[in-house]
Amino acid sequence: MGAREEERTGFQEGSGFGEKYDLQTDFVMVYGVSATMPERIRQWAERGYKVHLMTGVSWGGYQEYLNGQYDGRPHWDEAQTYKSGETIIHGTSREIPYMVPTVAYADFLTERIRPAVDAGVDAIHLEEPEFWVEGGYSEAFKREWLIYYNEPWQDPDGSCDGQYRASKLKAYLYTRCLDRVCSALKEYSLVKYGRPLRFYVPTHSLINYAQWRIVSPESRLLDVPSINGYIAQIWTGTSRTANVYEGVAAERTFETAYLEYGIMQELVRGTDRRMWFLHDPIEDDPKRTWSDYRANYIRTLTASLLHPGVSRYEVAPWPKRIFEGQYPAENGEGKEPIPPDYATTLLLLMHTLGNMDQPEVEDFGNNVRIGVLMADSAMFQRKAPGVPTAGFMLKYDGTNEVEMTDEYALKLLLYSSFYGLTLPLLKHGLPVRPVQLDNIRRFPGYLNDYRVLVLSYEFMKPEFPDIHASLAQWVRDGGALVYVGDDSDPYHQVREWWNQGAKPYLTPREHLFECLGLAPDRAEGVEAVGRGVVVYMKEHPERLAESAEAADRLRHAVRTAIDKLGDGRRSWLPANHLMIRRGPYVIASVMRESVSEEPLRLTGLYVDLFDPQLAVRETVVVQPGHQVLLYNMQQIDQPGRSGIIAASSRIECFMSEADSVSFTVRGPQGVRAVARVRCGFQPSSADYTVPGRTEPLAYEWDNRTSTLLIRYEHHPGGAEIRIR
Repeated sequence: MGAREEERTGFQEGSGFGEKYDLQTDFVMVYGVSATMPERIRQWAERGYKVHLMTGVSWGGYQEYLNGQYDGRPHWDEAQTYKSGETIIHGTSREIPYMVPTVAYADFLTERIRPAVDAGVDAIHLEEPEFWVEGGYSEAFKREWLIYYNEPWQDPDGSCDGQYRASKLKAYLYTRCLDRVCSALKEYSLVKYGRPLRFYVPTHSLINYAQWRIVSPESRLLDVPSINGYIAQIWTGTSRTANVYEGVAAERTFETAYLEYGIMQELVRGTDRRMWFLHDPIEDDPKRTWSDYRANYIRTLTASLLHPGVSRYEVAPWPKRIFEGQYPAENGEGKEPIPPDYATTLLLLMHTLGNMDQPEVEDFGNNVRIGVLMADSAMFQRKAPGVPTAGFMLKYDGTNEVEMTDEYALKLLLYSSFYGLTLPLLKHGLPVRPVQLDNIRRFPGYLNDYRVLVLSYEFMKPEFPDIHASLAQWVRDGGALVYVGDDSDPYHQVREWWNQGAKPYLTPREHLFECLGLAPDRAEGVEAVGRGVVVYMKEHPERLAESAEAADRLRHAVRTAIDKLGDGRRSWLPANHLMIRRGPYVIASVMRESVSEEPLRLTGLYVDLFDPQLAVRETVVVQPGHQVLLYNMQQIDQPGRSGIIAASSRIECFMSEADSVSFTVRGPQGVRAVARVRCGFQPSSADYTVPGRTEPLAYEWDNRTSTLLIRYEHHPGGAEIRIR
C-alpha cells in the first residue's frame, strides 16, 4: 500500500483507539473537542496514523458559549430559530442548536479548537456549515441582516425576494466564519510551531442541501484561500431521498448518489483543492437491517467509483458503531452484530479504495461528455412563498415507491426540476454530470471538457452576469446548449443584477440569449450560434419528471443537440448501464426503469471484489438494480510478477524473491481476513507468524490466474505471511 503521507483513505471516530475498529487507513479524524481530545489524538498517533481533528461548525457541545461561561454573555439569541420562535436543534438534545455564525461565535470556535493545534494534528475538518431555509428569525440573524444589507430586517416569509436574500446572507455568514477560524488557526500554528496546518470542510452535496432545504457555502469556499478542500458527505442517508422519474416517486439510491458524487467531483475539477468521497457501510438510521445497509452501501460506493476524477475516500464514519454495533435481525427478532462476510467485504473494499488513483481510465458505452448546470443559488429558492413545508409524510412500500400524501409539499422535497433534467438522460445510459455553474467565472476553460450542457433558470439563478459571456463563447466555439424554461419561476423577480440598472431584463434567460445573439422572445426550437448550437425547450423542467412522454421530450432535445454538432465520433446509444475501467478495476451498474431489463454480461478473467471469498470468475452477469467491482486479471502489466490482488488488511513490507513472497498484514481484531496473492511460482507452503508462534496457513491455488487465496486472523501487532 502507499505511504500514509498520501492520505488516500481515512475515517472519523469519536472514541479512542480500539482494536476492533482499527481499520488501518492512512489517517484518522478524531471527532470532537472535548477534554479527552488530546489523549485520543495521542492514542491514534502512536498506532502510526496521520491524525486530523473533525468537529461541527454549525453545531456542537458548545454549552459554555451558549450559557455565558465563555465571555460572560449568554448566546442563545444566536441559535437558528423558526418563525414560531422554536429553536432549530441538531439531533434530539435541546442543548445543541444550529448556530447563526456570528463573529463572536467564530472567535469562540477558534479558541475551542486551538488545543488540537497544540496536540499536533496535521489537519482540521470543520463539518457541515448548515443554515436551515426555515430559520432566520433569531435576533442574531436580524442584526446580521442590518449589517449586511444596511436596512432593517423584515420577515422574509411570503416573499421570493426576502427568502432569496435571506439565503444569500446565510451562505455569506458561514463563508465568513470559516475564513476567520481557518486563517486565525493557520497563523497560530505557523507562529507558535512553525508548522503549516490544513483545513477541510466535510459537506453534503449541493444537490442534497437544495433538496433538504439547507443553505451552505459550497462553491463559495473556493474563494477562501485558507480552506484546502472538502469531504463529500454522501451516503445512503442522503442518496435514498426520494425523487420523481417518469411520474413515479421512489428511492433511487444509485442514481442519486451518482449525481451527488458528480457535482462534488466537478466542484473541485481543475483546482488545487483536495476532495475525499465519503462512504458509510450503514447509515444514521439504526432501524434498518444489515442486508439493507449492504445493498445501499454497494450502490453508493459504485456510484462514487464511476467518477475517476477523485481517488481519495473517507471509508467510514464511526467504525465503532459498525463493527461493535447491533442492528435489527433479518427475521425481525431482536438485534444482531455485523455478519462476518459483510465485515470481510468492507475491509476488502476499504483497502481497495487506496489503489484507485489509476492513470489509465477507459469509458465503455456512450462517449458524449454532457453536463447539467447547477448553481449554489439553487439553495436560495427552496421555500415557496406562503406554502407550508410540513404536515406530510413519505411512505415506502416494498418497491420503495412513495405514496403522494401532500402533492405540493412533497414536490418541494422531491426537487423535480433538477431530477427532471438529469434522470431521463442517466437512466438511458448517458453519463451525465452536474456541473458547477458558479465555477465558469472562476476558472477559464472550465467547460472545455463538455460538448453538451443542459441549463434552466427555473430553479436557480446566475449570481453574476459574466457567467453568460463565458457560456456564450463556449457555444460559439462549438458547444451545444439545451435551455429548458418557460420564465414562470416567481424568483425571477428577486432584486438581482438582471433586473437592476439602466437596462433591466425580466429574467436572466433574456440576458443569456442576448449574449448568444438570440432574440429574448424567440420561439422554442434549434438555432446555430457560431460553430455551436442552442436548443430551446420552452417548458418548466419540473414537467419533465412527470411522465415518460415528458422524459422523451428532453431526450429528443439532447439527441438533437448531439446530432447538430455533426461530430460522428460522439453518439448516444440507449443503454441500461454505466461502466468504466480504472487501471485493472472494472466498475459497472445496471439500472432499473431503463431501456431494457437485460443483464450486463462480461467475459474474461476477473476477481470479484464484492465477494468475501474473492472468487475468480470467467463470466460475470450483472442483473438490473445491481453493481459490480472487478479486478481484471488480463489487465496486469507484468503477468509473471508477484503482488497483492486484493486483501482485507493493510499490507506492509511486501517482499518478492525467487522462491518466496512475504508481507505483513494489519487490521481490526475479530474480522475474518482474506487475501488473493499473485505469485511468480506455484507455492508449496504458506506460514503465518506472530510474536511467539509460527503455524502453517491453508491456501487455495488458482492456476488460471496464478493466484492463491489465503484466510487468516489479524493480530494486534501485525502478522507476517510467507509463501514459499
